[in-house]
Amino acid sequence: MSRVEEPSRRTVLAAAVVAAVAGGAGPATADTPAATGREVAADTARHVDNRAWAAYTDWCAGTAQGTRAVAGVRPGLVIGVPAGTVDYTDPHTGTTAAWEYATWTSPVHRLSVPSTEVIASWNARTPAGTWLQVELTGTYSDGTAAPWYVMGRWASGDQDIRRTSVDDQTDGKSTVWTDTFAIDDPATGLRLVSYRLRLTLHRKPGTTATPTVWRLGAMGSDVPDRFTVPASAPGPAGELIVPRYSQEIHTGQYPEYDNGGEAWCSPTSSQMIVEYWGRKPTAQQLAWVDPAYADPQVCHAARFTYDFQYGGCGNWPFNAAYAATYPDLQGVVTRLESLSQLETLIAAGIPAITSQSFLKTELTGAGYGTSGHLMTVIGFTADGDVIANDPFSATNEAVRRVYARREWENIWLRTKRYNAAGKVVSGTGGVCYLYFPARPTAAQLAALAAVGVR
Repeated sequence: MSRVEEPSRRTVLAAAVVAAVAGGAGPATADTPAATGREVAADTARHVDNRAWAAYTDWCAGTAQGTRAVAGVRPGLVIGVPAGTVDYTDPHTGTTAAWEYATWTSPVHRLSVPSTEVIASWNARTPAGTWLQVELTGTYSDGTAAPWYVMGRWASGDQDIRRTSVDDQTDGKSTVWTDTFAIDDPATGLRLVSYRLRLTLHRKPGTTATPTVWRLGAMGSDVPDRFTVPASAPGPAGELIVPRYSQEIHTGQYPEYDNGGEAWCSPTSSQMIVEYWGRKPTAQQLAWVDPAYADPQVCHAARFTYDFQYGGCGNWPFNAAYAATYPDLQGVVTRLESLSQLETLIAAGIPAITSQSFLKTELTGAGYGTSGHLMTVIGFTADGDVIANDPFSATNEAVRRVYARREWENIWLRTKRYNAAGKVVSGTGGVCYLYFPARPTAAQLAALAAVGVR
């Protein structure tokens, strides 16, 4: 998508509400307002390409320098014999330390959709004394090569390094915006036609500790510019029983993590789905949280999704990676192309976390407007309206909302919108997080495959 305005991802994705709640924010009615103009069938053209390396044969197919593939129920990649030692200065602490490292580089993936944007995702375990880096390079449609871009420096904890995105990466043709590789001017026709990913695994010298990476992949997309999207016909109704957590009850708690709960829509949503799958932090993991705080696991999620460069908890891959730190869970960032695809996932028991931005007048019953907000879609009514756990709610009990299908579909899938000042800014174009078991059922595998995730 072209970016008519190029704000930072903090401006685009910040979960803070830009308009104060006016009155109660109770559920919308189930009556769907008529769409503007004639509703048309959803566009069937493909705009998204997903590729992941997760099988033992995948890990064996890459180029290894000091890493080795591990077989088993959940194959992975670990440090074997380190390739060398490197000094790393943490930009957020100023600490310089030596680290043993090993690398793995994926084969070239030719994108089935030459892309304007690419977002990487990874699932890993990083014990104390270890961390990892993910990089991306590729080839443009003009035949030139992109540089190696850092897509994230990550650890599940924060005792060794501060997990971070890397700003100011550009070659004049593309730029990394926090967690998203983006072509600078898609109107020129330039696209990324292929890419490789590189993992660098780090550990303290002289130890045997190692990160274990179970999944590495990326989503490339070329979503057409649009203020409105084609309407989809309602599909099967159903609702998943997902825990309800409010970010608002955490307002003012741990302000070092993006000013506290007011901006915690992403980790709050992530925690809802982690617990839907039956996972939860242990009492020991939560011991650092003030015992006076309700739902301490939400504070935990905020701390361990926090991106110290971005200054917030809304880094998309960091949230997916956080979910995958729980036993036998996977997490990916992708784009969906219609509510019909979302209905397919819900029918298979897979909820989704969606990213959207809207004016107060654009989403009936929300009671607020936002420059960027995450919520959890848990079902659909018989009329096709969206049932969402919206963390921007005063209490846990108020989290469940019903939003008009046509309004919700448009604010989620569009790539352009007008902000409160009447200026044209970006929309997210259907971005969502999907968390699901490491060994999905046959129905879940089919649903994931139907939306391009394998």
